[in-house]
Amino acid sequence: MRIGLAADNGNWHKARLKAALEHLGAEPVLFSLADVAVVTGGAEPLRVPGFDALPDGVLLRTVAGGTFEATTMRLGVLHALVASGATVWNSPTAIERSVDKAMTSLLIDRAGLPTPDTFVVSQRAAAAALVEREARPGRPLVLKPLFGSQGEGLQLIARPEDLPDEEAVSRVYYLQRYIARNDGLWRDYRVFVCEGRAIAGMIREGDGWITNVHRGGRPLPWAMPDAAAELAEAAAAAVGVDYTGVDLVEDGEGGYLVLEVNSMPAWSGLQRVTEVDIALAVARGFLNAVRAARPPRLVSASG
Repeated sequence: MRIGLAADNGNWHKARLKAALEHLGAEPVLFSLADVAVVTGGAEPLRVPGFDALPDGVLLRTVAGGTFEATTMRLGVLHALVASGATVWNSPTAIERSVDKAMTSLLIDRAGLPTPDTFVVSQRAAAAALVEREARPGRPLVLKPLFGSQGEGLQLIARPEDLPDEEAVSRVYYLQRYIARNDGLWRDYRVFVCEGRAIAGMIREGDGWITNVHRGGRPLPWAMPDAAAELAEAAAAAVGVDYTGVDLVEDGEGGYLVLEVNSMPAWSGLQRVTEVDIALAVARGFLNAVRAARPPRLVSASG
């Protein structure tokens, strides 16, 4: 199999995935989506570094950062690979759905899954009216960047005047009801789902309301309840991701709510508190998908 590993940063994750693929008998070619070119006039216009022919599968760890135009081209490369018959984990469609928090919320709600009340509007006046109606003392709304990860850019909004200008949020206000725990702890949960199955989970506990490990949150072992695993699996299916980190919060009534579904999850914190080899599970699931997608070779019967 011709296998590519697309990773631009995160050396720890890249090394773990490469080692896991090699352990399973694959010989992955490391490349960056930023180095893929389109050259017409030949047999195949898509030119992937390290491959004479297009790969059978690409395991995507990161998409190289850049301008809107550069990101659009790199997602276009992934769409072109899928159209050629290559297996791409996660697929570009899944990535587009999950990096856009508004689309994720829409899909989660359409699937009938529990999630905090969410409001997405484009104008500050509309956002101010929402805050005036929905926020109250001790019950703020969370303002999140539409495209963002690892807890960056989150703000608590208690009053309309707390809202930033439209330019500061790229003219999209994504507001979600803040869910406080009954015991006052700053704690939520991460569930790692691969091939449709919840394989590991952890508690994330912080000294403030943002609990992401990247922002100082502490990963703790968690005996994941069936209800949490099933909800995370359903959320992954609703968004269409092959492997993902699903963030959950307790609803205060013995259940859980879906906060986010991540298509390029980090798991270094989770790996510290679980015995599951997450990179190996991702690599195995990906190679299974590549094998399932490849048509069997015809063997001529010679008499």
